Amino acid sequence: MSATARKSAPLPDDIRARKGGVPLVSLTAYTTPMAQVMDAHCDFVLVGDSVGMVLHGLPSTLGVTLEMMILHGQAVRRGLSHAMMVVDMPFGSYEESPAQAFRNAARVMAETGAGAVKLEGGVAMEETIAFLVRRGIPVMAHIGLTPQSINTLGGYKVQGRGAAGEALLADARAVTRAGAFAVVLEKVPETLADLITAEVEIPTIGIGASAGCDGQILVVDDMLGLFTAFKAKFVKRYADLGEQAELAVAAYATEVRARQFPGPEHVFGDAAPGKKA
Repeated sequence: MSATARKSAPLPDDIRARKGGVPLVSLTAYTTPMAQVMDAHCDFVLVGDSVGMVLHGLPSTLGVTLEMMILHGQAVRRGLSHAMMVVDMPFGSYEESPAQAFRNAARVMAETGAGAVKLEGGVAMEETIAFLVRRGIPVMAHIGLTPQSINTLGGYKVQGRGAAGEALLADARAVTRAGAFAVVLEKVPETLADLITAEVEIPTIGIGASAGCDGQILVVDDMLGLFTAFKAKFVKRYADLGEQAELAVAAYATEVRARQFPGPEHVFGDAAPGKKA
């Protein structure tokens, strides 16, 4: 059945069942209109904490709050009818304890209608993921480059090269044991990403990893050329909407200053006089 013909959004178990099958398609979304554009084409849509950088101008994801994620989650949910929605747990909302993670994840699920939450971390998050899953909260894991940990990782570097590959493989095994239904591999060497994909029983979702992963995800503003602060190597731009938008704004400004806009077709004439009784 095609994505456009599907009558209901997939559930986490449906995503898990796609392991080794037709690759899963995903993009980030932060607003209702963008969610509507991608709904028929994506298996799941991620409300990513990248919203902090993409829409709010923050220098990293660390300043994103739970309230921000809920607000954008609610907006995206209104635009979806075919794709499953996953919402990122922001920095500081789940690391303290499994109980803290459950309290905040339950709020996200209840207030946004999300099908699952995503959190960063491997071995260190095994207990937390298991705690959430046992209590009915589906979890998508995220390992490799974990943007919420850039201060300890030393920046946005490739993760898992050389001897560090074994630790990343251990992370993948840990989140699988804990019950995550899928795992995002970010900025991981291709060979290691392929090894992890073959090793674990859950779908791997690549972003800067390998075409051999069970699915792919990109930040939508990156692939549309709307976010131009920087361009990661792993991003393919399928359009340059940022450049087109700037040209359109410049044309508008020129016409306004020349009193060419609004034209006759954009203004209203005097109302016709009413008939006397």
